[in-house]
Amino acid sequence: MLRRLICLLLLGSAFCAFAQKHDETALSDAEVEEIREAAIDPAARISIFQKALEARINRIEEILKKPKAPGATEDIHDYMEQFRAIADELDDNLDDYQPKHPDLRKTLPKLLAATERWMTVLKTPQDNAAYTLARKLALEAAQDLHDSAKEMIDDQTEWWKTHKPPQKKGEAPEPITMPR
Repeated sequence: MLRRLICLLLLGSAFCAFAQKHDETALSDAEVEEIREAAIDPAARISIFQKALEARINRIEEILKKPKAPGATEDIHDYMEQFRAIADELDDNLDDYQPKHPDLRKTLPKLLAATERWMTVLKTPQDNAAYTLARKLALEAAQDLHDSAKEMIDDQTEWWKTHKPPQKKGEAPEPITMPR
């Protein structure tokens, strides 16, 4: 009985390690470092994710210009999988930011426009069994990201109508009025 339990634990940990390593490969070490450095600035972090997604989309577009190149379908598959993983991570970040209400009113419209372009590019390749599932998942991730950004834009608009933006450095704070 103990042997079975130990085997199951080892098998489970090996599976978790594989799954974690699989998603880690979506971002380069430089991109991961850049995201970590922007941890306290949600707008900068979103822009970095957007840049990483744009790089994957641009790479897919380059491959589509030479579809007969050796390994093209496998490369498209890989970049679509990377796109999906990064888009899901960004969507998770947006979910985390929503209740905190950081000022993303300038960043989100850019992301919304980018998601529309990305979906168009992801639909461009002809159907191919090598990447049909990867394309479907990437399109779903892009659509989820689009929906989240659109929802956040509406929420941000409502939130910032009733709340003042944070003060800029160097401005004097408003005087506090105390009831008597």
